[in-house]
Amino acid sequence: MRIAIIGAGIAGVTSAYELAADGHEVCVFERRGSVAGEASFANSGIVVPGLALPWTRTAFSLFDGRQRERWKAQRDKALPERQLRLLKLAQFSFERLQALRRSLQLDYERSEGQLVLLRTAKDQAAIEPGLALLEQAGISARPLDADQCRAAEPGLNTETPLHGGVLLPQAEAGNCRQLAHQLRGEAQRLGVQFRFHTTVRSVEPGSPVRLTHEYTPPTELTPARSAADGGDTLPAEMGPQVQGFDAVLVCAAQDATALLKPLKLNLPVSAGQSMSITAPLRQIEAHPDFGPRGALLDQQSGVQLSRIGQRVRAVGLVDEKLLHKTFDDWFPGALVAGQAQRWQGAHAELADGLPVLGNSGLSGIWLNLGHGDSGFTLACGAARVLAEQIARLAPELDVAGLDITRFA
Repeated sequence: MRIAIIGAGIAGVTSAYELAADGHEVCVFERRGSVAGEASFANSGIVVPGLALPWTRTAFSLFDGRQRERWKAQRDKALPERQLRLLKLAQFSFERLQALRRSLQLDYERSEGQLVLLRTAKDQAAIEPGLALLEQAGISARPLDADQCRAAEPGLNTETPLHGGVLLPQAEAGNCRQLAHQLRGEAQRLGVQFRFHTTVRSVEPGSPVRLTHEYTPPTELTPARSAADGGDTLPAEMGPQVQGFDAVLVCAAQDATALLKPLKLNLPVSAGQSMSITAPLRQIEAHPDFGPRGALLDQQSGVQLSRIGQRVRAVGLVDEKLLHKTFDDWFPGALVAGQAQRWQGAHAELADGLPVLGNSGLSGIWLNLGHGDSGFTLACGAARVLAEQIARLAPELDVAGLDITRFA
């Protein structure tokens, strides 16, 4: 099949690889100049199956007026079953990532495990329902007392109150952007073509699906790109161009709303805003565990802390002071603050907090979007499932309830 993918974030790149590995002819359209240029650029890098649950997700701010829709979605009687499906997808995705890492010998910055830090007994009580759901899904979650938490993360500040924690061994913190570039290279070796600085103007369902795109280079001056960024694999033609495909997979996240609206697919998408700070970890020979070893979540603040190579990253609400405060609470002095890089990005989330995966209901158009801040966690599994669905194969994992029919 000849397949187009719209969007080259981690969802689009993993989808491109899986489809090409199955023998399809794939072309990826991306309005930025490289892969992982938006929500996948400097996210938490945390891949945790339990991240699909509200109590283990990074807090972020929404500015869309969809509070009523979210209120209704949270009271849907079918939501618990769908959340369980999501947990199983997240677990499958983690396993798929590890399989790809081993088979392709991907060497990206990563550390293993996530520790959820609970400052008070109230924090502990708040996560109990989530722990029960994790157990139901077969995801390992080991409660720890304060001393056990500090044994797992020796660099934790002993003066910060700590009631206990939950260790999620089936997890990792990794460099999402670095992995996206490596998978892009693997996809290109399989024949995938990438069209950067290219905006998809419209898609028309049918057989074939008609996709209109246009080369849209930036008008402002941009810094020179690194060798990893690469360039277009096809020469760019000026003006709107129309191409036909057997299938089009939409992984465009925020841009999907405008693209799908003319097709009468009005998804209740919210714009989530998050911020990250990334800085070198201060190296002190006498204190080898001065900073975090892996990934942590401060349950009270919702801030995620992760070790990425010799750097550390804090991600949460669009509140830089909160990010610095949370990091300093747990690892005072470990961050080289003067060299911190700040990033702010948006991601797409639907009213019920679940992604939309599968057939759109329109001939030839498929959806892989709305992952929220769990994009890295779900990317590899969702890509594998979509590749099988598009080829009309029996998928390895049943994701019923995560498709568009729940909005009918």
